[in-house]
Order: sequence, then structure tokens, then C-alpha cells
Amino acid sequence: MFGGVSGRIQKDRQKAGGLGSVQQAVRYQNQDFQALKEDCLQNGTLFEDPMFPAEPASLGFKELGPFTAKTRGVEWKRPTELTQNPQFIVGGATRTDICQGALGDCWLLAAIGSLTLNERLLHRVVPQGQSFSHQYAGIFHFQFWQFGEWVNVVIDDRLPVKEGELLFVHSAEGSEFWSALLEKAYAKLNGSYEALSGGSTTEGFEDFTGGVAEMYELNELKKAKERDLYRIISKALERGSLLGCSIDITSAFDMEAVTFKKLVKGHAYSVTGLKQVERRGRTERLIRIRNPWGQVEWTGRWSDNCSEWSSIDAAEKDEMLCKMEDGEFWMSFSEFLHQFSRLEICNLTPDALSEDSTSFWNTTMFEGGWRRGSTAGGCRNHPNTFWINPQYKICLLEEDDDPDDDEAACSFLVALMQKDRRRYRRHGQDVHTIGFAIYEIPEEYRGCPSVHMKKDFFLRHSSCARSETFINLREVSNRLRLPPGEYLIVPSTFEPSKEADFVLRVFTEKQSETAEMDDDVVANFDEEEQISESDIDDSFRSMFAQLSGDDMEISVRELRTILNRIVSKHRDLQTDGFSMESCRAMVSLMDKDGSARLGLLEFQVLWNKIRKWLGIFREFDLDKSGCMSSYEMRLALENGGFKLNNKLYQMLVARFADNEIIDFDNFTCCLVKLEAMFKAFQELDRKKTGIAELNIIEWLYVTMCG
Repeated sequence: MFGGVSGRIQKDRQKAGGLGSVQQAVRYQNQDFQALKEDCLQNGTLFEDPMFPAEPASLGFKELGPFTAKTRGVEWKRPTELTQNPQFIVGGATRTDICQGALGDCWLLAAIGSLTLNERLLHRVVPQGQSFSHQYAGIFHFQFWQFGEWVNVVIDDRLPVKEGELLFVHSAEGSEFWSALLEKAYAKLNGSYEALSGGSTTEGFEDFTGGVAEMYELNELKKAKERDLYRIISKALERGSLLGCSIDITSAFDMEAVTFKKLVKGHAYSVTGLKQVERRGRTERLIRIRNPWGQVEWTGRWSDNCSEWSSIDAAEKDEMLCKMEDGEFWMSFSEFLHQFSRLEICNLTPDALSEDSTSFWNTTMFEGGWRRGSTAGGCRNHPNTFWINPQYKICLLEEDDDPDDDEAACSFLVALMQKDRRRYRRHGQDVHTIGFAIYEIPEEYRGCPSVHMKKDFFLRHSSCARSETFINLREVSNRLRLPPGEYLIVPSTFEPSKEADFVLRVFTEKQSETAEMDDDVVANFDEEEQISESDIDDSFRSMFAQLSGDDMEISVRELRTILNRIVSKHRDLQTDGFSMESCRAMVSLMDKDGSARLGLLEFQVLWNKIRKWLGIFREFDLDKSGCMSSYEMRLALENGGFKLNNKLYQMLVARFADNEIIDFDNFTCCLVKLEAMFKAFQELDRKKTGIAELNIIEWLYVTMCG
């Protein structure tokens, strides 16, 4: 237990020092690219990656599993074995370097294609200086954003080959390998090549940039939303966001089919500009689109040689047309909404933008988790458990600068992403159904930094905003507008008891304040009973004498016998009896003289505590089942004087609950441990600063004997 806790604390400290940033990416599986490469160069060997071996399991687990038709005859070969003069990148990375192979990861390839349009972002993912000639050692590395941190993934260059051809991604002309190696690194990150099958381009966008994506279905857009969308696109372009659009296909025959006005179905376009022009006394809103292929361009209104251009200001026309690249064209905004099916925006974080960017989202990120019995409460349909979900506060301080908007409101984007779910596919699991709800914080709780709202609050208050739907995607994101104020965001799975780790990101247009809404860790003990032997009644004294024997002290074993005899008489309690460990903890808590035994007075104080805890247990055993659910336990502990945060509560449930159920002996043991550890800390916190300094002997004493 202590090893896991110390590891988490150390990781938190490293993050605070910058680990996980683009400049200091986390070494994936602790592999050091530079050290491994130098070792290979010194030994004259080519790198073979033990973490992602050239074996069938790295290909997949189902359709690409060992001994399947698709993987029969697959060999692993290095580019140096496939062509005489392999190149990493020739003349810059371009979209034609990316041809799909026998894997359904076109979503990933579309994202890689968009990445090639932004050299600065590309070089964060594909570090420069890698080649097959200078200091070649069969080892390459790539960087990806993963759930809040950048990771550096090392691979060898052995690629799966069938009948002499690369099985998966390859370049059109055959001697360029950066895209195939990038795909391999991403497959390693997700557990196998097959884990990449099926997905959304926005997932790739985010893992290559660290940004947050949102999607708009243009054919479902209401008229009132069109003006909003124009403003959203305008601000996204100002912020350097990546924008892509596409036209849905209705069948496989539609793929890459060209419409009569020369738009390509099922093909990823980029949005590169917006402009309002005056034409014949009317304002026309135009949008600039780019086809990464470069040749096929729109031939409708406002296309390059269209008559509309002759009726606007000549200087404006020249400026708009001469700044375009090959494959770029203008069209009217209303026509864009009519012709295209979907718009995807990847909003970039400030670190991904160029240094001269003056406009960007303010971003905050929280890492959390849903754990069965402690923080996995399910959606609002489950009022008994919804309140145990993690809770986060956002203070919206300033409304948007929008002269056309009569309403004082703050724009923000909430994105909830579940972690590492592709890895679980080989075990038959996948993404959970997730979403979030937002509540206005009542006046009496405003400004409170640490209040975890309880069940009654959610029974009395309705949400003021929420995710559009609960859906089984890696990420759910929604753009929202609310008046300035304090709000509570509650992320959850649809059903209770579904376990996953998640990242919650909040992007605000203006400055805001955010914090996890969690209880302060506090212990309020009753005044320690001051009793003397004269306060003890004769019947208790007689019982003690009978139980303790000649030495008039109770050992750990004797205490266990006594307690189990007593609880067995309480038919309303479900318990399998007190363990030696529980009784040892009780003796340790009450033993003042270090004898590991309890005298009459010590036993009387312990007995009074147990009676008090039994009363609390019965009060919070709401269904009178003789045991307590783990979420009832949180309220019971609070009644017993202990306020704990989510992380501590998760640990206690993992330690003391069995299948989300707490029996009386475990509840008692939990309270004993809490009281003992709080009191030990208070004794060591000599200056009452909330910080205890202790040497190795004191540390061992507390952890081994507590």
C-alpha cells in the first residue's frame, strides 16, 4: 500500500516540476531514447524493442490475432531490407506520404494529414533529426499527448510486411517511412495495431496537439445557430485552432466521389479563413476552404474565376485571391453549411500556439477517476449514488466581448475524456457511456473552496446545463454559455459502479477560476473521556475481571474473543467477526504504557467508543440490512468526526469494503485506524502548521505500529 501511495505522491511532484510538458515528455514504459540509441551505436547493433516485439500479439487480438487469415504469412522487416535507399522524410511531410493499408484507421490518417499542414505542430509529434543514414541504429521516437501529458514513445523500425509490401500505412512512392513508423508508435501506445481500428479524426487531432475537439453536424443546424457558428469559426481561426470539414458518404461507392461542383465526398478539407465583403450594398459572408490534394477545387459561387468577384472592391479582391495556396477556394458561408455535412474544430492550448498568438482559450485540467463504491455514482437517474461522483467548481468571472450579443454570458467548453480504453479492447471491454451535468452553486456555498455537495443538494436542485447526451465515446465535449457566477461540474458514467480514469478539461474564453470541490481533510474528536476507576460500575468491573484473568489486563487475543462474543449476540449485525489485525489496531490506539495490553480504564474508554460507533453504524445502515453500503459509509464517517477527500475515501473503500459492502468489524477497524493516524500526526505537528517533520525512526514507528 505505502509503495503505491509514495509512487503517486512522487509523480504529482514531478508533474509540478514540468514532467509531461512538450519540453519534458514522460518516457513511455520508462524507455530512454537517447540512452538506448547510444548503446546500440556503441555495440554496433540494431535496436529490437522488447516492449513491443515483432510478434503476432503486437498486430492484434481478433481479426489481426495470431493465426488469422489477415496475419498469416506476415513478416517483420526493416526499411533497409525493403528498399535500397530508405528515407525518413523526403521534401517535408505531406498528405501523399499517407496511404491506408489493411487497417481501419482512416480516422488516424486524416488527422496525420491535417498535422502535415502545420509544420510547428508536426515537429512536436515527429521530432526532427531522425534518419536512416546519419547515426542509424534501427530506433526512432515520436511524441503524443495522452490524457493530460506528453509521452515519448520509442520503437524499433521492424514493420509488418506481407508479400513484400507494408501491411499498414505506407507512402505513395515507397521509400519514405515516417508515417509507417508514426503509426507503429501509436499502435504501441494503444497496445496493438488492431486497437487502432475505428475512431474519430478528433481523437487523432487531440493526441497530436493536446487540444480539445468539438464537432458540429451542419445538416442538423438550426437557423438561429448559423450566426453562432460563424462567430465560433471566426474566434477559432483567431486562436490558431485546427478546423476540418467533410461531406458524408452514403455508401462505399461514394468514397472520394466528386460532386458536380467539384467537392469530394468522404474527404477531409481544412477551413483556413473567413471574410465579410460588401457586394451591391449587401454584406456577404465568405469562408475559405483548402483541399489538401491541391488540384480539385470548388466550381460554384465565389470560386476562383467566378463573376461574383467583379462586383466587389478590386483591391479587396486582389488581396483575397493572391494569398491563396493551390487547392484553396472561397465559397459563401450559407453554401458551405448546405454543401458540407460536418465541421470539426480542434481548439489548441496556449503551449501549441505560435508565440505571436494574442488570442487563446484559458485552460484548466483535472485528473480524476470513478471507483466502484467510492466515486462511481452513475448519472442523475441514480439519486442515491450520484452525489459521490467527483465534483469540480468553475467561477465564470467575465462575460464575452461581443457587441452583437444582448445577453451577458460567458462562453466555455467542457471536455470529459476517459483514459486508456483502447487498451481494454483485447479483454473484451471498450469505452463507457459518459457525460456531465452542471449546477449553479447556491449563495450559501459561494466562495467555499472545499465542499463536496451531498445527496440532499442534488435532490433539491436541477442542473442548469449538461452534456448533450451520454454517449460511449472516448470524449464528450460541449460548448456552453452561462451568466457569470459559480458552477459545479459533475462528470459521471451513465451507470453506477463503472470504473475508469478520466481527464476533465475546461476551456474558458475569459479568465476564470476552477477548483476540485472536495472536502477538506478534518478530524473532530470528542474530548477524551477523563474517567477514574471509581466511575466504573461494578458489573463492568466484574466482567473485566472475569475476562482478563489473573494479570488484570486484556491481550489482543483476549480482546478478539470478547468482541466476537458480543457482536454474535447482536442479530441485526452482519459480520464475520473481528480479525486479529483489527484488535491489534484497537489495542495500539488505547495502550498508553506500551504493554500491548489494555488495563481496566483503557478497556472502558475503548468500550465506550465501540458503543458510540455501533450507534452510528445502525443510524447509517439505511436499509437495516446489518451492513452498510460504501457510499453510506462516507456519511457515517463524517458523523463520526472525519471529513475525507475523494482520494482518501477511495483508499479506505479499497481497504475496508468487500464488493461495496462494509460490515461492522471493518467499519470499526476503519475508525480506529483513522483516529490513530490523525492523533499520531497531531502529536508530530508540534507547531500546529499542518506539516509534520519526522525522521526515519519516527516514520517507521508511525507506519509500522499505526
